[in-house]
Amino acid sequence: MQKKYAIGIDLGGTNLRVAKVSPEGEIVTKITASTAEEVLGSVHKAIDSLFSDEIAGIGIGVAGLISRERKRVIISPNLHVVEKIDLVGEMAKRYGVPVVIENDANAAAYGEMWVGAGKNIQSFVLLTLGTGIGGGMVHGKKLLNVPAEIGHMSVSSDGEKCPCGNSGCLESYASARAILSRAVYHLEAGRESSLQMYYEGNFYKLTTEDIFKAALDGDNLARDLWKSAGRYLGVGIANMINLMGPDAVILTGGLTGAWDIYIQEAVKEASKRAFRELFERVKIIPSLLKDDAGLIGAAGIAFNILRTQAV
Repeated sequence: MQKKYAIGIDLGGTNLRVAKVSPEGEIVTKITASTAEEVLGSVHKAIDSLFSDEIAGIGIGVAGLISRERKRVIISPNLHVVEKIDLVGEMAKRYGVPVVIENDANAAAYGEMWVGAGKNIQSFVLLTLGTGIGGGMVHGKKLLNVPAEIGHMSVSSDGEKCPCGNSGCLESYASARAILSRAVYHLEAGRESSLQMYYEGNFYKLTTEDIFKAALDGDNLARDLWKSAGRYLGVGIANMINLMGPDAVILTGGLTGAWDIYIQEAVKEASKRAFRELFERVKIIPSLLKDDAGLIGAAGIAFNILRTQAV
């Protein structure tokens, strides 16, 4: 049987998503599982359900710093267990096909470049906006071989301590975790807000979706939280525009659902901080592949490795 598919994996701190992907970048089958239990076992179980003689390779996207030479995760602040696991070696041995590992945001950038919003764009920066903030950079239609840890650039010189060890990281001010942390801080301090009434007063259960809904309903605290996060995001975007001068900044992840408050505030702030000539030529646009960008991109990187090996 001809091998014509690749498996793409998006391995996160709480969820594992695995898909069988065609050479055209189309998802054929997708499953979601939990990583609450033993990670390697969860990954194997998910792949087993999709694996067949048609699978030519496997691509893994993991949040964290990746050593492409060693094919290992060096640091993963939100999933430390994968730092101790030889994911690539274990999978290659188990399945007998080429396996490649990449940072999850880089994988998402590859997916958008391959079949998504960046398909016809020469250079762009991709930001994944969720629990944390990740990044990927494409220049000259090629994924740059750099860490692209945009979420861990400093946006406040004396800022909050980040789990990565740095202080004042973008992720500490503009991510979902940051928004929720600040919401709890203000509510514990007694700031008046409709959020006090959510979950029968147990506001520790709040989600960013709750805060966005409250913002749309006119809650001042909720709006302030989104706008503050957006301004910090704008600082990060301006830094990337000044650094790379990209044709586009592509935004993906759950927080883009708050586009009309969060992203609009970020665009406004970036326009003040980036060189005008660079800002005027950049497009700030949403992802086309959305949550599937990392899955498709990981599979795409696996296909690319297979093509390289065939030459």
